[in-house]
Amino acid sequence: MPASWIEFLSLHAGSAHWFIFFGLLLAGCNIPISIDVLVIIAALFSAKFIPEHTTLLYCFLLSGCLLSAWISYILGRTIGIKLARMKWFRIILSEQKVEKLRSFYKKYGVWAFVVGRFIPFGVRNCLFLSSGLSKMPFLRFAWQDFLACFIWVTTSFFLFHHVGQNFEVIWHYVKTFNLFLFLIFAVAVISVIWYKRTKSLRDTKIERR
Repeated sequence: MPASWIEFLSLHAGSAHWFIFFGLLLAGCNIPISIDVLVIIAALFSAKFIPEHTTLLYCFLLSGCLLSAWISYILGRTIGIKLARMKWFRIILSEQKVEKLRSFYKKYGVWAFVVGRFIPFGVRNCLFLSSGLSKMPFLRFAWQDFLACFIWVTTSFFLFHHVGQNFEVIWHYVKTFNLFLFLIFAVAVISVIWYKRTKSLRDTKIERR
């Protein structure tokens, strides 16, 4: 990371919790902002730039993720039918997918939300939107997602926080691993070239005979 970026992040680290919180709310409106990236940023900020704000970042992250899910649920419940008429929305959340998600959380209950929270690439918002579309009672949705969100945010935040604290050590092992992979690749390429060349020479000798 360039020094200018490190300086920029350090200067704005004190307001990081607000940037992350509003980013999470925008993600709940189905604006393409990765919640996973925001979690990683919050964890790394708390580990490298503002360790004294770790609790603050965690609380803003947890509340932002909860409200983000509520926004998706409300959108699904209030204007979900209108959205379903739009072609782009049907691609993201087709009737078949809504039905699968509905049967999934009917069968597994709160565990559907726990599993869904750990799956990236828009699966979470699809789960929240489909909960609203299917008219799941809000209180039931809220307490089930609260438990799932608490497990996911706590696990992810403190995992990446630990990674951030040990970034230099981990990066050292990553570079060593990359070097090891490069050596394996180099040996494999040399072996293939040697094999093809040897086979070509052998075939040439056979043809001469």
